[in-house]
Amino acid sequence: MAKLNRLVIAFKALRQLGLQQVGLYALYKFGLMTGHYRRAEEREQRVEIGGLRPLFTFPTRDELLAVLGKDGKTALLAEADEIASGKVRLFGGEPVDLQLTLPGKLAHWTAYETGKVPLPVPFPEPANLPTCDVKRVWEPARFGWAFTLGRAYHISQNEKYAETFWRNFETFTDANPPCLGPHWMSGQEAALRLMAFVWAGQVFDAASASTPERKRRLADSVAAHAARIPPTLAYARSQHNNHLLTESAGLLTAGLALPDHPDAARWRALGWRWLNDGLQSQIDGYGEYAQHSTNYHRLMLQVILWTNALCSNDLSRYRWPRQTREAVERSVHWLLSLMDSETGRTPNLGANDGAYIFPLTISPFSDFRPVTHAAARIFLDYDLPRGPWDEMALWFGAQAAGAAQSLSKGPKRLALPRYIGDQLYGKQSWAYFRTAQFTSRPSHADQLHLDLWWRGLNVAQDAGTYLYNAPAPWDNSLTAASVHNTVTVDGRDQFTRAGRFLYLDWFNAYRTSEIAAEPEILQRVSGRYRAGGFRHTRTVTAFAAGRWLVEDEILRLAGRRKPFTARLHWLLPDWEWKIENREQRVEISLKSPYGIIRLNLSAEPLFSDLYSLLSIVRAGEPLLGSSAPDPARGWTSPTYGVKIPALSLAVIVQGRGEISFSTEFIFPTNH
Repeated sequence: MAKLNRLVIAFKALRQLGLQQVGLYALYKFGLMTGHYRRAEEREQRVEIGGLRPLFTFPTRDELLAVLGKDGKTALLAEADEIASGKVRLFGGEPVDLQLTLPGKLAHWTAYETGKVPLPVPFPEPANLPTCDVKRVWEPARFGWAFTLGRAYHISQNEKYAETFWRNFETFTDANPPCLGPHWMSGQEAALRLMAFVWAGQVFDAASASTPERKRRLADSVAAHAARIPPTLAYARSQHNNHLLTESAGLLTAGLALPDHPDAARWRALGWRWLNDGLQSQIDGYGEYAQHSTNYHRLMLQVILWTNALCSNDLSRYRWPRQTREAVERSVHWLLSLMDSETGRTPNLGANDGAYIFPLTISPFSDFRPVTHAAARIFLDYDLPRGPWDEMALWFGAQAAGAAQSLSKGPKRLALPRYIGDQLYGKQSWAYFRTAQFTSRPSHADQLHLDLWWRGLNVAQDAGTYLYNAPAPWDNSLTAASVHNTVTVDGRDQFTRAGRFLYLDWFNAYRTSEIAAEPEILQRVSGRYRAGGFRHTRTVTAFAAGRWLVEDEILRLAGRRKPFTARLHWLLPDWEWKIENREQRVEISLKSPYGIIRLNLSAEPLFSDLYSLLSIVRAGEPLLGSSAPDPARGWTSPTYGVKIPALSLAVIVQGRGEISFSTEFIFPTNH
């Protein structure tokens, strides 16, 4: 039976992902099985090369200080001092020890990739997890913290920041020779580290700690990292995601930084070709990125910003093709339209594993303004409100609207987007209504999910990710429809989960906007899908008086006399709450920082005691009702490896033919 299931999954993957993706992945696995990559690396000839060529135009100290202000400067230097003391903030979280060495003798990277050698555990895993999470091994070795040291050195000229970088570079290089150990398993990890090295080499170039020998070793390391990428580029292409973008950008960076290397021209050609191919194929007609994730959308824009800055001095060779340019413009619009204007936060849509590859900002991980504002200035000629988040724009050459026009030429016609359909807007509130038409595999089962925001507060939330590589239930389980703000039928997930990172049998949802005659209605949008013999229709209405109405209808399309269950779920902030059982409805009061928010819930068929069908779970512990144990309920994860309590509210109703729910959110009007 297990073999049959594997064959069914393989057939579905071939049909739904396409022959090219599956074929490229099979080619990569064949190379692992046959030892091809190891043999190819043994034939690789090490060559003597010169130093790294400077590639970027950095902002002046005065420009940076004008943006940072006194408080920003203090915050930046404090974080750099923290790194100098041996602590780093992985995934934007709390400080932990910087660990760049691994215990024991290192094997060739393919031994870890094939599972022949277990991953070494460099430090205790959180919550005493029995498995090693490779993301926690890789993250410090991406050298993202080097950008903090470099920025601090640039404004202070304090040599300790340069020395800290070089000391840790030498520690990593001595402990992780090319192609040995887990740090060389992924071409993407090699590319990200390579780019950090090139940037650090330039920002620390004049420091007394930057000796000729250290500069030579850095250039050699960049070359070794670049050489790791092409052999497994088939894997990056098969994934149809960020791997192809980052690895392409890494190759282009190395080819420009080491122009005298024998492989430099090949690296540049590969990088430029596959970066443009990836951007054109991975950004859809609405501007949404292929990974269906706000955080990975931000990562994609960072790769574009990096490359735009990288190539701004060589426009004769590297001017973006029109198709790429238009795709990027759409993508900037898409992310801007999902950003809360008060906080810079976005819905926690899709996979959020804490990736922030170029942290050129003092703003927190959750603030998307550094990236979106830089991208809007460069690619849309749109100048957004200024603040300390503008530091990243300076580093990427976007000092003001109209700067760095390598990507966009001609008059601009774009304004801050409000996309009717995806987003709805109410009084001091807005919502993101998920109705996806998939052109690539989804990362979460979240059709008809609703994210609701009021005065900068994320009232109806997306749970995020938490962990990928832990035992159940933390093996990427927050992808399921049951933890999203939507309806599930008969306890089934929306799609077929075929692996930790693979959903199959996905379906599209469609939306229509209605023109309401009632003056109190600001906007009304309906979304719907058909799957598994049912049709789910959700209608969302924004009222002028600070009220939102969400109406769900689940219709059985065949066998209407057969009973079924429908479960409505809402993930709410961990606020003080109170519940009252009214006639044929339930009223829940939430004490927000700005006043009491009320939720009114009702269902049809009508139940005199809807209260008995409702459950509330916080941090995996039931607070109300008798729901089945589910340790994954009642959590939200703002970044990788971090989960905080939330209120998971669910109501399960049984009926025949048709079941409907009504949820009313009423916000205070005296503010």
